[in-house]
Amino acid sequence: MIGRLTGRLESSEADGTLLVDVGGVGYEVSAPLGTAGRAAAPDGSITLHVHTHVREDALELFGFASATDRIAFRTLLGVSHVGPKLALSVLGALDVTELTQAIEREDAPALKRIPGVGLKTAQRIVLELKGKLTGLAVGASVKKRTTPAPTAPAGAEAQLLDALVRMGWKNTEAERAVASMIDFDRPLAELLREALGTLSR
Repeated sequence: MIGRLTGRLESSEADGTLLVDVGGVGYEVSAPLGTAGRAAAPDGSITLHVHTHVREDALELFGFASATDRIAFRTLLGVSHVGPKLALSVLGALDVTELTQAIEREDAPALKRIPGVGLKTAQRIVLELKGKLTGLAVGASVKKRTTPAPTAPAGAEAQLLDALVRMGWKNTEAERAVASMIDFDRPLAELLREALGTLSR
């Protein structure tokens, strides 16, 4: 079984499929949208935490930017009638903290807004996963509660934020990276490298 891959990202498709070159071998990995940006390192490499899914007719690799995301994916697979593709769609729309909050609030309508998730599936996710993801999200939840709301960015900050979102990062992640930076009187490319370095840690 493959548990982790570190290599060079060769291509990224609109559906989240990544091609990662590891020592001259290209691995095709399905991942939640935005994973490529979150998993990238400052040196241009990418590290993915991998779930190997074996079927009678295929062996598929699913990659995640963190071990926490992979645990959430595997937990979702335990829900009745939720397969790998649907689990990826859920994690591409909501990060682990947002997913946990929706489940704990029993907010099935929020889950139903995710492409491919019907009302019955949303209700099953809430029913079967309530209380099971809270440990994964607790650290991020504490950080969100203790971090003051940032002011709306402008100028170079706004350009940087827009660039990060276009690369697939969620707004909340991009905003945290921008808020952690001080000197914006630099070329956008340099700012982007620093922000990506922050997000990859």
